[in-house]
Amino acid sequence: MKIAVVGSGYVGLVAGACFADLGHEVILVDNDPKKLAALRDGQVPIHENFLPELLQRHRGNRLTFSDDLGAAVRASAAIFIAVGTPPTEQGEADLSYVESVARSISSAINGYKVVVEKSTVPVYTSNWIRKIILRNATAPDEFDIASNPEFLREGTAVTDFLYPDRIVVGADNERCAAVLAEIYAPLTDGSYYRRQDAIPQPDRARIPPPLIVTTAKSAELIKHASNAFLAMKISFINAVASICEMVGGNVQQVCQGIGTDSRIGPRFLNPGIGYGGSCFPKDLMAFRSVARECGYEFRLLDEVMRINEDQRKRFIRTVRSALWTLRGKRLAVLGLAFKGGTDDVRESPAILLVQSLLQEGCQISAYDPAAHERAREVLGDGIEYSNNAYEAAKEADALLILTEWEEFASLDLRRLREALKYPIIIDGRNLYEPAAMAAQGFAYYSVGRPSASPESQPAAVPAQKQN
Repeated sequence: MKIAVVGSGYVGLVAGACFADLGHEVILVDNDPKKLAALRDGQVPIHENFLPELLQRHRGNRLTFSDDLGAAVRASAAIFIAVGTPPTEQGEADLSYVESVARSISSAINGYKVVVEKSTVPVYTSNWIRKIILRNATAPDEFDIASNPEFLREGTAVTDFLYPDRIVVGADNERCAAVLAEIYAPLTDGSYYRRQDAIPQPDRARIPPPLIVTTAKSAELIKHASNAFLAMKISFINAVASICEMVGGNVQQVCQGIGTDSRIGPRFLNPGIGYGGSCFPKDLMAFRSVARECGYEFRLLDEVMRINEDQRKRFIRTVRSALWTLRGKRLAVLGLAFKGGTDDVRESPAILLVQSLLQEGCQISAYDPAAHERAREVLGDGIEYSNNAYEAAKEADALLILTEWEEFASLDLRRLREALKYPIIIDGRNLYEPAAMAAQGFAYYSVGRPSASPESQPAAVPAQKQN
């Protein structure tokens, strides 16, 4: 099928590349000439596993790039809108880009088209897109509006797209639903997974994935409700971690105890410095705003966001308790991206913590495997950017782990201890076991678990002499 994807940001680029890998002919549309030129030259603007391979495989063949939205609409059976919906000052989603695209689509419709919301948008957006297109003199039987929310995690977006837990299609008639079903048929009929060149299957993949057909409004709500629930799960376990710290419990043991309950499950029960990124903060505010417009005060979302903000403050207090005073301290920071596997620093808890520590008068030397350039756009030259973890740690008063990159969980601890001025580690991602770190000579602090140090370890019992 011929498909147009409008917007070459994170969602649009991944969706376009993956649709091409399913066998469709995709036109990726953007109005940024520099971005289009880079894509045509084979440059990959984001750090995402398997995306370079897909772009190399399909660029110039099944995947082309264009700034002519009208031509792309005329050539395509389905048009996916994947433009940004940033939050306004009031927390609502800014839908002006979506509206602009809808107007442009209406003037180019030359036969039946399915216009698909791929951006994360509030409920009723499908109604507004329909109204905009109708107002521009398009006949009602020449198009349908569908909602097809994405559930992509940065760092694993390609495999999330091709091996999804479910595919949600919000369509208000069978004709529209049939078009979306055809687009995703290589996944739902399993044919994609039998290909020799298919992207490798991740653990726990559900093959084939279920296709869930709902109304457009229900699909719009599913996306916001999913992200809100996952954010709530993170804030819940962070609140439990705070209680563990107060009473001397171990949140890791608590997570094991509740995560093995099949009704709860272990995923997203990972205490740390809070959620971030381009989705959770924005989507929670938008969902709360929608609820208020409908006359419902979703106070649970307020508390989820409050706990998330408080978690960063608690971490700063942990750093202070480990070092007494902060002004003038040199701190090594591991991780600037909001999560491992991506270079995205939008709403990154790590960046927010670095900014707070700079305000406290700290000197920061940071290392991140992928996010230096994007972090520099936010932090400028106010910190040092190191080439590896050991360079960042050199002569630092303490080391802070702020992002859960895999390489941070397998550091050479002896080399790290020799690099640090003082062997103090404050781990905001609980990558290590406290007792093991103490045995390696570190004063170790983490989230929701008792701190450990060499002095706190039980002394070895001397062997009794044999008579």
